[in-house]
Amino acid sequence: MKELSADVIIYGGSLGGTLAAYSAAKTGRRTFLFAESDWIGGQLTVQAVPPDEHKFIEETGCTASYRAYRKKVREHYRSHPYIIDSLKNKDYFCPGGSTVSRLAHPPKLALKLLMEMLEPFLASGTLKVFYSSLLKRAEVCGDEIRALYIVCPEEEYRVTGKYYLDGSDEGELIYESGCEYTSGAESREETGEPSAACLANSSDRQPVTWTLAFADRRKGDFVIERPREYEYFRRLIQPYDKYPVLSMYGPDSATGKAKRFGMYDGEMDEAGKRLFGLFTYRRIVCAAHFKDEYEPYDVTLLNWPQNDYFMGNTFDSENDAENREAARQLTLSFFYWLQTEAPREGGKGYPFFCPDGEIVGTENGLTKSYYVRESRRIKADFTVRENEISPEGNLAFFDSVGVGSYPIDLHITTVTHSFFYKPSKPFTIPLGAFIPVRMKNLLPACKNIGTTHLTNGCFRLHPTEWNIGEAAGLLAAYSLDYGVSPREIRNDKNKLKNFQEFLISNGIQLYW
Repeated sequence: MKELSADVIIYGGSLGGTLAAYSAAKTGRRTFLFAESDWIGGQLTVQAVPPDEHKFIEETGCTASYRAYRKKVREHYRSHPYIIDSLKNKDYFCPGGSTVSRLAHPPKLALKLLMEMLEPFLASGTLKVFYSSLLKRAEVCGDEIRALYIVCPEEEYRVTGKYYLDGSDEGELIYESGCEYTSGAESREETGEPSAACLANSSDRQPVTWTLAFADRRKGDFVIERPREYEYFRRLIQPYDKYPVLSMYGPDSATGKAKRFGMYDGEMDEAGKRLFGLFTYRRIVCAAHFKDEYEPYDVTLLNWPQNDYFMGNTFDSENDAENREAARQLTLSFFYWLQTEAPREGGKGYPFFCPDGEIVGTENGLTKSYYVRESRRIKADFTVRENEISPEGNLAFFDSVGVGSYPIDLHITTVTHSFFYKPSKPFTIPLGAFIPVRMKNLLPACKNIGTTHLTNGCFRLHPTEWNIGEAAGLLAAYSLDYGVSPREIRNDKNKLKNFQEFLISNGIQLYW
């Protein structure tokens, strides 16, 4: 076993974990990032989720580095030799022509741009990234982590550091370190949230979704092998309505009822009502944006209401591995159904839908990992509740380390099969949500901060997770530079003011 040591150790290559590594290394602190995959970037890359963003994003409401990233995405397209003339000088456009995102683009491009951000620190040796890592255990003494035991393909390491950040999408370091945490749904009595459940249930969580990328080839036959569990999912009925899971009906989170979808924009139902087109929903390549047939086919991502896996969980359950595979089988089954049985004008099935593995870095078009909406969440000095981020609440925390904006949006949960949707006003991200109630040198760095089941629903999106990771890396570095703990920073007015000025100098927007 090889011994390694650095100032800041980050386990987990999520979007937040990646930005924690970037920001810690930027301060000059020696930083290690252990990514579970052979890609970094979490929901932006490994899970292939186009950026979900708030309506103010083009002007305000994110960190400087996130804004620079968005600018680089569009510059990539503006400078493309085959881009159509109308986009060359356009300030704002969605590369993929998606209806869910203002900036939908391929995961491989996201990976390229993230690696370019890290490159100066990789080149200088300030940052080192380890891929395909597995955390075996944490060595803990009292309230502090002393070391992590991590297995990588080439070596097994005992890793020591001064601060340990959990950048994993499911809170693996939180779990292995014995840090107090919560998961699933809290009760109204526990949190005081008016919309919380009557009874707490730690297993009732938002679903994971295993995404699949595919191109619309318009003709040809690219039907995949019949998935092993196809007949099971074909017979399965939605728990919230009467329709089969494999159908053009999927849940509408705003109502909790089934909604009929179309495949392409402009399709109508029998009553002449326009249907929501699923293909453009998460489209990441728009062929119409290129000249000379450079990109002859549109590419989209199968991360739709129908393939949210609502039948079980992927951590802290007795059958985590089985549920991961079942989520994978659901997506494959739904895609096979689309290719062979989905109703369409003039027949059934879309056999010309072709899996696109190249765009997500796999052979079969399935993403490298499943999309995680809800992680283990630390029990923190301050927990953000519905009361604070609802339109009637206090949206500006005194200890803000960033900003966010998104409705509370909960997809179908895994036990009660419930939904929830509630608007919120733009909010701030409190430092108190980063501070574990007991552990002294552990920090959350993604969707594992001190939120509730409800408020996680609006803190889990790309700009906010990016901000959380960036703030976590800067917090660890600042604490080391000035010999103060995160709790001391929060509880001392002058220390907090100095830290917030440090954040501002590093491009963090603290208030709206």
